[in-house]
Amino acid sequence: MTASPPDKRRRILDAAVGVFAQHGFYNARVSQIAREAAVADGTIYLYFKNKEDILIQVFIDAMNEILRRQEEGLVGITDPITRLETFVRVHFESVAESRALAEVITVELRQSSKFMRNTDMKPFGRYLGIIARIVEDGMRAGLFTDTIPSRTVARAIFGTIDELALEWAMGGREDSLPEASRVVTHLFLSGLLKRSEPNVSSIKGERS
Repeated sequence: MTASPPDKRRRILDAAVGVFAQHGFYNARVSQIAREAAVADGTIYLYFKNKEDILIQVFIDAMNEILRRQEEGLVGITDPITRLETFVRVHFESVAESRALAEVITVELRQSSKFMRNTDMKPFGRYLGIIARIVEDGMRAGLFTDTIPSRTVARAIFGTIDELALEWAMGGREDSLPEASRVVTHLFLSGLLKRSEPNVSSIKGERS
């Protein structure tokens, strides 16, 4: 039976992940992707303009799937601290399912000038938005400091998660992702938890 267009598109994207991970984005050829996907070279251009468009679509699809899982995981959780812990944990659990995909979206994607110029893609914006809302909820609850813009915190958290996922994709221990999840949440919660400010006058009195 002939594969339907959606099936071919999915096969092309899945094949691209393996080819990009094995050969690197710049060295990979469309013909290699076509061969792995069992389609003609010209078929790829029915769905994608070029190799870079394939790479970006791999990222978009991966982010959409991670977002779907995160949104499901956050259902019913109202505590901002638990929500942040869950968000980070689900991200790393999703990454752990495919080292090749993790390598593509953390290493090879950086080779795309088109992607680096356009970081306001809808899935990425939604991803940052979820973190920002969690942080804002924590601020309103008096749990998180309100001295740092929530969007800045969101980008910092994503950057840390992305870097640790990169380390794992490049050959980290199999148990390093659960540890990375704990590190990220501890790092940011320790930095975000509201602390009472020291009494300046009392400190001066102690020194005098």
